[in-house]
Amino acid sequence: MPLIEHIRELRNRILKATLVVTVGAIVGWFIYPHVWHFLEAPYCRLGPRYTNPAGIAGHGRCTLIVTGLFDAFFLRLKIAFVSGVVLTSPLWLYQLWAFIAPGLHRHERRWAYFFAGSAVPLFAIGGTIAYFAMSKGLRFLLSLIPAGASTFITIDSYLGYATAMLLIFGLSFELPLVFVLLNLAGLLTHKRFARWRRMIIFGVFAFAAVATPSPDPISMLLLAVPCVVLVEAAEVFAWAHDRRKARRGVVYPGLTPEEVAEYGLDKDPLVSANLSDADFDE
Repeated sequence: MPLIEHIRELRNRILKATLVVTVGAIVGWFIYPHVWHFLEAPYCRLGPRYTNPAGIAGHGRCTLIVTGLFDAFFLRLKIAFVSGVVLTSPLWLYQLWAFIAPGLHRHERRWAYFFAGSAVPLFAIGGTIAYFAMSKGLRFLLSLIPAGASTFITIDSYLGYATAMLLIFGLSFELPLVFVLLNLAGLLTHKRFARWRRMIIFGVFAFAAVATPSPDPISMLLLAVPCVVLVEAAEVFAWAHDRRKARRGVVYPGLTPEEVAEYGLDKDPLVSANLSDADFDE
């Protein structure tokens, strides 16, 4: 396509994604009470010591306050938007992939289904872990309040914390999927992946230590360990995929004869017949 056609295609994909998110937000507006009850549960589990230390009458379970006339309206609007993004994630993620897919070979486009089918469960797993880790972070943050000070947390502040935790954990679990897609596109070979393994694992643990507000190691490990396991699974996939490509005589740009030898394929007559120096030059 000419550049202008790519821009038009991107515009159309963005418009479609915006439309489905808008429809999802409308649905989220009507299911707001259920969503809010779900979101406030980690805070309410802390007990009155943290959630209602002032002993406000009628709020024995947990207390969150609003400070402005329009706060309740904007709270519902924000939750409706987030709900719409989550509910329609398979659709707008597909639009993203559909914009990238034409750059791949025809036989590789079937991975669009893999992308759409894997991104949502991975995000859901990350969000679920974040949901149970939120209470630890909240307990630590509230324990820093000086003695004698009353705790009055605004709904907007709590919603920002909950949304950030869900997004951080959910998007972190998408990292292995990115590696898999780069490998499928021929941009990240297993050889390069293996060379970067230690750096990637260190980066995952460093990010988990910064992203989780609680200083206890459990919260950090809840994020880091599953991500490392998924990264290792992505590396295994890259190894298997590169091996299959080499067996079929299909070589990525940058795939060297040493990589073929690493997979033990240099002695395979079929591979030797299909691979030549010209293939590696390409």
